[in-house]
Amino acid sequence: MQLFYNININETTENFSFDKEESKHIIKVLRKKDTDILYVTNGLGLLFKTEITLASDSKCTVKIISFEKSAPSKYHLHLAVAPTKMNDRFEWFLEKATEIGIHEITPIICDRSERKLINTERFDKIILTAMKQCNQLYLPKLNSAMTFKEFVKLKNEGLQLVAHCEETDKKTLKSVLVPNENITILIGPEGDFSEKEIEAAIENNYIPVSLGNTRLRTETAAIVACHSVVFVNEN
Repeated sequence: MQLFYNININETTENFSFDKEESKHIIKVLRKKDTDILYVTNGLGLLFKTEITLASDSKCTVKIISFEKSAPSKYHLHLAVAPTKMNDRFEWFLEKATEIGIHEITPIICDRSERKLINTERFDKIILTAMKQCNQLYLPKLNSAMTFKEFVKLKNEGLQLVAHCEETDKKTLKSVLVPNENITILIGPEGDFSEKEIEAAIENNYIPVSLGNTRLRTETAAIVACHSVVFVNEN
C-alpha cells in the first residue's frame, strides 16, 4: 500500500485536494489518473480510501470512499535526544525511530552539545516521509529544541529515565521497562551528559540506566532505547 498524507482531513471530510507539490508527485511521477484509488492518512490514526476525481498536477482532488481507525498505542514513548555533531546521523535516528514506532521526540541542547541549532522543517519532512514509507498511521511529534535544564523540569507522565555512561549506580534498561507504561528517556550528546546534568536529572526523578556493556554513539543509543521499549510492548 502506498500511503499519502493530509493533516486537514477527518471523519466528516467528503472531498479534498492535495497541495501543488503532492499533486505533481501523484500525477506526474506516479502517473495516477481519474478513478485511481489512493490511501491517505491524517497522521492521527485514520486511514482513508479515496478515489481521484480530478487528476490535475496542480490540484489533485479526491473523494473519500471509506475510512478506518487504528487503535492508538497503550503507551507513549518520548525520547529527548541531543542533536549530533554530524546532522545526517540525527536525521538517520529520526527516520529509523519513526519506522520502529516512536511517539514523540525533543532535541535537547546539553552542556557538551557541539550542535546547538537544528532545522526543524527538514526534520519534520524526514519524519513524515518515514511515516508514509512504512505505512504508519500516527505521525510522531517533533518538539522544538530546548535546553537540558528546561526539559528536566517538565512534568512527564510515567517512567523517566536518563541513559549515561558514567561508572555510577545504574539499572539496566530492560530491568525497568514495563509494558503499557508511558516512558521518557534522555539520551546525551557525544561526550555524554555532564555530571551536573546527571545530578539534575536524578533530582527531577529520572532513573539512571545503562543501555548495555558497550559505549554507543548518540544516535545508536537512541535507537537501542526506542527498539527496547517497542519490543517490550509487542503483543
